[in-house]
Amino acid sequence: MFNEVYDVIVVGGGHAGSEAAAAAANTGSKTLLVTMNIQNIAQMSCNPAMGGIAKGQIVREIDALGGYSGIVSDTSAIQFKMLNKSKGPAMWSPRVQSDRMRFAEDWRLLLEGTPNLDFYQDMVSGLLIENHKVIGVKTSLGIEIKAKSVVLTNGTFLNGLIHIGDKNFGGGRAGERAATGITEQLVDLGFESGRMKTGTPPRVDGRSLDYSKMLEQPGDVNPEKFSYLDITKPLETQRSCHMTYTSLEVHNLLREGFDRSPMFNGRIQSLGPRYCPSIEDKINRFADKDQHQLFIEPEGWNTCEVYVNGFSTSLPEDVQFKALRSVVGFENVKFFRPGYAIEYDYFQPTQLKHTLETKLVAGLYFAGQINGTTGYEEAASQGLMAGINASLKVQEREAFTLKRDEAYIGVLVDDLITKGTEEPYRMFTSRAEYRTLLRQDNADKRLTPKGYNLGLASEKRLKRMEEKHDAAEKFVKFFEVTSVKPEVINPILESKKSAAVKQSGKRFKVFARPNIDMVDVRKIESVEAYIQDNNLDREVMEQAEIQVKYSGYIAKEKNNADKLTRLEYVKIPENFDFSQIRSMSYEAREKLKKIQPTTVSQASRISGVSPNDISVLLVYMGR
Repeated sequence: MFNEVYDVIVVGGGHAGSEAAAAAANTGSKTLLVTMNIQNIAQMSCNPAMGGIAKGQIVREIDALGGYSGIVSDTSAIQFKMLNKSKGPAMWSPRVQSDRMRFAEDWRLLLEGTPNLDFYQDMVSGLLIENHKVIGVKTSLGIEIKAKSVVLTNGTFLNGLIHIGDKNFGGGRAGERAATGITEQLVDLGFESGRMKTGTPPRVDGRSLDYSKMLEQPGDVNPEKFSYLDITKPLETQRSCHMTYTSLEVHNLLREGFDRSPMFNGRIQSLGPRYCPSIEDKINRFADKDQHQLFIEPEGWNTCEVYVNGFSTSLPEDVQFKALRSVVGFENVKFFRPGYAIEYDYFQPTQLKHTLETKLVAGLYFAGQINGTTGYEEAASQGLMAGINASLKVQEREAFTLKRDEAYIGVLVDDLITKGTEEPYRMFTSRAEYRTLLRQDNADKRLTPKGYNLGLASEKRLKRMEEKHDAAEKFVKFFEVTSVKPEVINPILESKKSAAVKQSGKRFKVFARPNIDMVDVRKIESVEAYIQDNNLDREVMEQAEIQVKYSGYIAKEKNNADKLTRLEYVKIPENFDFSQIRSMSYEAREKLKKIQPTTVSQASRISGVSPNDISVLLVYMGR
C-alpha cells in the first residue's frame, strides 16, 4: 500500500473523516483512511445523540445525498423524537438518542464494506507538498504515502490540551494522545491558525441514580427515522431519558471551585461554544437563575453508563463529584469519568473555497472542527462535501457545491467561508433564510437527484423519492379539484370550533385551515377511500398536508430566493483586484481582498460590505 498513489487520503476517522472516506470511495476514487486508532472510528466524543434543532435537517440532507450518517443513526438508535412538532414544518427537527458502542461499530462495518477504501492506523505528522500542491502525507513512523488529494478532518486532536481543574495534559480526547506537526507546517505555509475550546460532562453509573425522583422523557409514541431508505426501520421499543435540575446548593458548591477552574483563572483563553456553555459558565452568566435543567441520557441499550447533558465542565473532579451528589436523584452517584475541557487548533475557514479546498494549497481540503465548527452533524456534512470534491477534482469532474436555498449544508459552508468564525460554529434554523424551503421532510426531493448524478445515491433511491413525491402531488391535486358538501364537512368543522360553510367548496380550501389536520379530513369517506385505494403511507400524507397548508408561504419564499440568487450567477473574475475600486469603502476593499468571493451574491454576505459597496462593484463590473 505504501508504494500506491491514492486518489484521496482522509486524515482522521471521526464523523467528518468517516463521511469523507465513504464519499470519496463511493464516487469511484481509490481512498485511504488514516486514523490514530482504528478502534475509535466514528466515536461519539461527547453526547450519544444525532440530530436536533437544524442538525436533524443536516442528517437528512446527508442521507438524501447518499451519505451514511442517517443510516447509522437509525440502526444504532435507542430513542426517536421529532422536536418542535408544535411549530410549523420548517422547524421540525428529528433527533435520536444513540447506542454509543453500536454507532461506532455500525459505522466501521459500513466503511469496511465500502469498495475502494483502505485503512491505516498511524498519526499523520505532516503533509507532502510540492509547488503549492499536496502530493501525500507523512506519518509519525516516517512513512510517506502519496496521494492526488488530502482531506484533513483532525477534530480536537491538533495540539489538543485537556483541562480538569488545575490539571492539564496533552490529548485529543480522553485517553487518547494529541496530534502534532500539522499545525506548525500549515502556519509556515501561510495559513492563519487559532485556538478553540469545547467541553464534555462527566459520565456516571446509571445504577447509582434514583430515577424515581426525576421526570421521565420517553420517545415519540409513533417514532419516525432518519434515512429515506427502507433498509432501516422505525424503533419498536425505546429507552427513556430523564430530566432533573440543579439548585442553589449545587451552584454554591460549584462556585467553591471557581478559583481552580481554568475557565476563570486565565489558563483557558480560547472561546467555547456559546450555545452549549459549561455549567460554571451558566452559573456565572445567569446568576439570577436558581436552577438549570440536566438531561440524563443512557449511552446504549445494555450499558449502565449515563451521559449528564447540561453539566459540561472543566472544574476539578472533586468539585464535580461533590456538586453532582447534591442534585436530586444523584445523591449516591458514582463516576465513570469526570468532565473536562479541551483546547485545540483550528484554521479560519475563510481560507477555503466553497468546495472546502484550501486557497493556498491545491488538492488539500479541510472538514469538521478544523474549520471552527462544533457538532457531529456539522462535521459529517463537511466531510461529505470535502470527500466528494476531493474525488471529483482527481477525476477532473465539475466541482459540487450547494447554494443557500438548496440545503442547510449550503448555508453552513457559505457562512464559514464567507464570514469566518471566532467561536465554535453551530447550525440553527435561524441561520437559514430559506428554512421553509429547507425542511427535513423534503431533503430527498431537494438533494437525491444531485446525489444520483454524483454516483452516491442509487437509482432505486431516486425512483423511491420520485414515486413518493408524485403520489403527494396527486393527492394535493385531489383536494384541489374535488368538492365537499356542507352537510359532510360542517360536523367536522364544528367539532374543531371552526366556522361552518354554507355551500359546497373545494376540499383544498377546508384542509388549508390551520386547525384542520389530516385526521379530520380522513373522516370524509371519499378522502379515506382515496388513501386506501392508492395505498398512501405516512410520508406521502405528511407531504401533501404540508403542501396544502403552507403552499402560500413556500411559493413566497421560493420567489424571494429566485430574486436574491440572481446575483449568484454574476461571477467575479478570479484574482479580481478589489483595491482598484477607490469609490468603495476601505473596509469593504480589505474584506473582499481577504475573502476573494467568487460571485457578487457571496460578496454581499461578507461582514463589512454594504449594499452601496455592492452597487459600486456592479457598476465597476459593467452591470
